Amino acid sequence: MSAAYNPAIQTQVADPNRTLSTISPSIGDVVVTREYPSSDQLDQAVQRAHAAHRDWRKVPLDERIRVVSLAVDHLASRALELGPELSAQMGRPKRYTAAEFATFKDRASWLLARAHTALADQNVDDGRPEGFTRLIRRAPLGVCLLVGAWNFPYMITVNALIPALVAGNAVILKPSPQTPLVAERIQESFESAGLPAALLQMDTLVAHPLVPFISFTGSVANGKRVEKTAALAAEDGNGFKFVGLELGGKDAAYVRADCDPAYAAENIVDGAMFNSGQSCCAVERVYVHESVYDRFVDEAVKVVKEYKLGDPQKDETTLGPVISLRSAATIRSHIAEAVEKGAKALIPESHFPEAKEGTTYVAPQVLVDVNHGMKVMSEETFGPVMGIMKVKDDAEALSLINDSEFGLTCSIWTRDRAAYDALVDDIDTGTVFLNRSDYLDPALAWTGFKNSGRGVSLSRYGYDAVTKAKSLHLRNL
Repeated sequence: MSAAYNPAIQTQVADPNRTLSTISPSIGDVVVTREYPSSDQLDQAVQRAHAAHRDWRKVPLDERIRVVSLAVDHLASRALELGPELSAQMGRPKRYTAAEFATFKDRASWLLARAHTALADQNVDDGRPEGFTRLIRRAPLGVCLLVGAWNFPYMITVNALIPALVAGNAVILKPSPQTPLVAERIQESFESAGLPAALLQMDTLVAHPLVPFISFTGSVANGKRVEKTAALAAEDGNGFKFVGLELGGKDAAYVRADCDPAYAAENIVDGAMFNSGQSCCAVERVYVHESVYDRFVDEAVKVVKEYKLGDPQKDETTLGPVISLRSAATIRSHIAEAVEKGAKALIPESHFPEAKEGTTYVAPQVLVDVNHGMKVMSEETFGPVMGIMKVKDDAEALSLINDSEFGLTCSIWTRDRAAYDALVDDIDTGTVFLNRSDYLDPALAWTGFKNSGRGVSLSRYGYDAVTKAKSLHLRNL
């Protein structure tokens, strides 16, 4: 019997007298205000979700897939309507917001198409012993708490949302305070498709005894808080939790001597600057072979200077504000510290007059003469900045790539597949790209090494994260 729910060990204080206002990073105005739920309201939400799960898991898999598919189509159809709303909440230029809804549908469709295979009973019989049938079944965990991030709120949520619901779980969404409307829009679309109302709700509860799984996307510091809260819940008798963490990154790119530096620069700059560099897998460190270093740097500067920084609601804008004044100050401090220690900034701030101190508009920057003693090459900057270092060979590049507390992705830029194969097993990251970066493929496991987190989403293994193995051992009479 689980112990009673203890509201004292939550990741977020629930106080009905407190409200949360979301400030638009582009204009500084309040775009939405929501009230924190009380402890009783949170408990009741989980109770409803748990009861709904027990009915939902009995619904045939084909019907669960049908309902979820309808919901995905409904949400994707609202891209033009919801795009400006998303831009207002988190600042991405509106010309790019529709792509997030398309990606939501693409990832969801891939996961839905593989549900039968991922959730099918696995027959492990090999004829021994006779008279027995042995199966391994994937059973739903129960209530899954999905704690999302603001930078790609729809795309991040879909990774665990679809497998969790299709597998027979209930889901509670905890949206980022910066993008609260995202969870509401998802809930609207799923309920319009016929999903029972209590199956998909919003709120946050890590410690509740009826929440066995937490998927968290965010910072390393907050990931540690989730882990600690889950551990305290176990100590209080509220059960052991499955915790999946997608945390920070300081992703590296290595440009070898045989790669066209113009091609590499165009793609790497996009991987570094898209969404104003606010991506867990954004390229923040670039190592370039000395023979192509100067050409790569020239090409990178050329690409960066073509960006249009400004109001995300304008059609011509390709680079919007960063999420907050605090984030902007951190980014600027990383650049300033690097310059103080000898780095050279190659993009004059005058080239981007919209970027002003004390605002959320930060000029994109390329830094050279950097080293790992600088924050811009060691700590997560999470902004439109990349540092470039010259290397003499693969061995030096490999050493620098792995010299990080993070291990989310890395990209190798080369025409030589054998060179990639020689490096890939020694690179301590969850994904190693060849000639691309900053991309999540739904067919591949999304996972991090070191402080970039643990657990898996996407791919067929994403279903394993939201289910548990259940063995069926039958003696045939």
